[in-house]
Amino acid sequence: MKKEEKNQLIDVLAEELKQASTFYLTDITALNSEQTSQLRRLCFRKNVRLKVVKNTLLHKAMERLDRDYSELYPALKGSTSIMFSDTGNLPALMIKEFRDKFKSERPIIKGAYVEESMYFGGNLQETLSNIKSKDQLLGEIVGLLQSPAQNVISALQSGGNKIAGIVKTLSEKPE
Repeated sequence: MKKEEKNQLIDVLAEELKQASTFYLTDITALNSEQTSQLRRLCFRKNVRLKVVKNTLLHKAMERLDRDYSELYPALKGSTSIMFSDTGNLPALMIKEFRDKFKSERPIIKGAYVEESMYFGGNLQETLSNIKSKDQLLGEIVGLLQSPAQNVISALQSGGNKIAGIVKTLSEKPE
């Protein structure tokens, strides 16, 4: 591959990384061709983009960006595939589903970038499966904030008739 072609690939990778809110670095070696096809189909159905990359090109693409991806550099060994997603835990849940269906130990999550946080090492499968997306967290916060206000409003509405009745009774009471 010529240097010009490599630079173009690095530019494309850098742009994809820049646009991505979530990506997982995975190892899909040891999957046979049928399993790889099944994984690609599952990714397509779940709206996850799967791309096999060369570690050196990915490393150079990460270095070109403003974000510091150095925590993920140790994961760039062996075969690497990137899974791009808009939802933080979707690739982890999808990998779990795939492993259960095919009784396979692969794909393995080597590292992940999820909404400005980096994950590397340890049992990433469980950790990343339990992550909530930014939208889910905002929904929970809004629900928690609405709850006390709704209680006050309902108390005022139900007690409003009682208060009006008490005020009317007191106003009609002879002095």
